[in-house]
Amino acid sequence: MLMTPLEQFQIISLFSIKMSCFDFSFTNLFLINIIVLVIFSSTIFLISANTNYLNETPFFFIPNTWQVLVESIYETVSQLLFDNLNMEGEKYFPFISVLFCFILFSNLVGLIPYSFTITSHLIVTFTLSFSIFIGINIIGIQRYKSHMLSLFIPANTSFGLALLLVPIEFVSYMFKPISLGVRLFANLMAGHTLLKVIVGFSWSMLLMENFLAIGHLIPLLVLVLLMGLELGVALIQTYVFTILTCIYLNDSIHLH
Repeated sequence: MLMTPLEQFQIISLFSIKMSCFDFSFTNLFLINIIVLVIFSSTIFLISANTNYLNETPFFFIPNTWQVLVESIYETVSQLLFDNLNMEGEKYFPFISVLFCFILFSNLVGLIPYSFTITSHLIVTFTLSFSIFIGINIIGIQRYKSHMLSLFIPANTSFGLALLLVPIEFVSYMFKPISLGVRLFANLMAGHTLLKVIVGFSWSMLLMENFLAIGHLIPLLVLVLLMGLELGVALIQTYVFTILTCIYLNDSIHLH
């Protein structure tokens, strides 16, 4: 049992590896990252092969459950790109699909009891958001060079008004990766903390030696409902992170 609700987010060193002033320890965060990578890579390998282990084609005209799941994920990503970037978004489909699947699998693995949610750490979400932010700026600079600065000056703006709007637009633009990373981190961390509080409350009631011990069924019922809510949050936050990435990419490409 965890002693505090926030203890579940602690990064624990499983194998300590230190060289001089560098720490290369194998942690639970790294372990879950490997598990997510293995799940994702195995899924891609199995659905991309010409034949499976039974020497049968992995794709069918009448899809099975796994094929429906994979096709639904890629259809969702493809629709997001088309809605925001039209046909020009096709070239970014591999990146957006990998981003979507990584966040989705990370969120879902974190729902497994005694697992670890890597997207509940700022270092992970900020790494994703700032990497995306740097990438979309590189794309914009390659396309428009210095004209990309028009992002900070709305069209038909007078010089006096521009002196006021440019700093505001610049600060708003620089806060995009921060809000993108914090949104994912905060939602996952808050949900898992609430689950741990409910579990601790239910366990405390169960240890009572009087008739109040029966009352632990109430928080257990609430816990089941919250697990469904957390599953929804995991899916929604994956969708939100991906669609905001597409919107920011669209702004960089079309200078909106």
